[in-house]
Amino acid sequence: MNDKKIAFIYCVNNRALYEESVRYVKSLHVPKGYEIEFIAIEGASSITSGYNQGMKKTDAKYKVYLHQDVFIVNKNFLYDIIALFEKYPKLGMIGVAGAKTIPKNGVWWESTQRFGKVYDSHTGEMKLLSFKETELDYEPVQAIDGLIMITQYDIPWREDLFTGWHFYDLSQCQEFLLASYDVGVVRQNEPWCVHDCGIADAKNGFDNDRKKFIDV
Repeated sequence: MNDKKIAFIYCVNNRALYEESVRYVKSLHVPKGYEIEFIAIEGASSITSGYNQGMKKTDAKYKVYLHQDVFIVNKNFLYDIIALFEKYPKLGMIGVAGAKTIPKNGVWWESTQRFGKVYDSHTGEMKLLSFKETELDYEPVQAIDGLIMITQYDIPWREDLFTGWHFYDLSQCQEFLLASYDVGVVRQNEPWCVHDCGIADAKNGFDNDRKKFIDV
C-alpha cells in the first residue's frame, strides 16, 4: 500500500455532480509528498460492488468513499485525516455523522446518541444538520453515515449481502468493528462536507436492506 496516496472513490451516475465534487477535492491543500487520485465507477449494480471495484483499482493506503453529491469544504481535510490515522493506528474508518448506538430497527439517525455535523438538503432545503459534539479527536461509534467514509485499511464491502443502495454503510461499520478497529465520527469545528442530496427517497429497497441488516 502506498501510504503517500489518497484515493477518492465514487459510484457515478451523474457526471456533472461528480465533476463538481472533484473540483472541490482539487481545491484541497495537499500535504507535501502526497498524491490524490480519482476513481469513478459507472454502471455499478450496487454501492458495495462499486466500492469493491474501486478498492481493487488503487494501491492508496487512504481511501475516501463518497457520494457524487458530496462537496468537501474543509480545505485541510487531507491533513486532518492523515494526522488522525497516523495518531490512532486502531482507527479504521471515520465519517462526519453517525451514532454510538444503533436502534433495534436499524435506523441509525433514530439513535439517542448521534454525533457529528454536515450541511445537508434531505429536507428539501440546504441547512446545517448538527448532532452532539465530541471532546475527543473522534467519537467511537457503531455507525457512520455513508455520505463519506474514509479508511486506512481495506476490508471488503459486503456485496454478497447488500446488493442495492442502502445499509452498505452500517454493514461496513460492523465489518470494521468485528476486525477490532475503531469506527469514529471526527470532531469538526466547522462542518467538513456539504451533502446536496435533495429529499431522501427510501423506497428503492431501503426496507428490505434494513430487515436484512437486522437479521444478519
